[in-house]
Amino acid sequence: MKPASIFIVVPAYNEGSVIKDTLLPLIESGYSIIVVDDGSQDDTWVTLQQLPIHALRHPINRGQGAALQTAMSYALRQGAAIILHYDADGQHSPTNIPTLIQPILDGKADIVLGSRFLRPEDRQAVPAGRRFLLQIAKIVNGIMTGLWLSDAHNGARALSTEAAKQIQLQEDGFAHATEILQQMRAHKLHYVEVPTNIIYTDYSRFKGQRFWNAFDILFDLFLGRIFK
Repeated sequence: MKPASIFIVVPAYNEGSVIKDTLLPLIESGYSIIVVDDGSQDDTWVTLQQLPIHALRHPINRGQGAALQTAMSYALRQGAAIILHYDADGQHSPTNIPTLIQPILDGKADIVLGSRFLRPEDRQAVPAGRRFLLQIAKIVNGIMTGLWLSDAHNGARALSTEAAKQIQLQEDGFAHATEILQQMRAHKLHYVEVPTNIIYTDYSRFKGQRFWNAFDILFDLFLGRIFK
């Protein structure tokens, strides 16, 4: 499969200081890249316009889930064969991409989910506080979705075209990660987890989810169930 048929979708909010460094290795590898500037207040949009990518923009900050849905819908219109979710803060490594797409190429999965907890070296790289939060998230996700994964909120995912057509995110914020699992189960999509490493820097730790985000996610999900 040609790299250009693989679309990497990147939600970005105030990532002007790191977005270029995050994208350059992907550009050099020949992938098609879609970045949604989700209402940034810094120079993210200016930087994106200088790069050979598909740059989209939300006029206001809507949240990561909304940015991903905007990017996926656009990628499908562009004829994407595989769509990957990729974080803008530099914590994902381009070396994970072949591992993420191979099960789809082999016809073994509709969706491939990255996991920090399948290899000891990846697990040990996760800060202790983050490991604790992720274990709680794993239990919550398991109860709410029936899918008991090793890593509940890893932003590295790969979707086949057909899977991307069936995933329609309504949760604008971080709760989209659980919503994806709910829709995977509802549509009976085949999935596998593969090992991925995360690069933790001071910047990515600062930008990452905080403990109180977990309560926001639960609140959004319960509201979604009540008003569905």
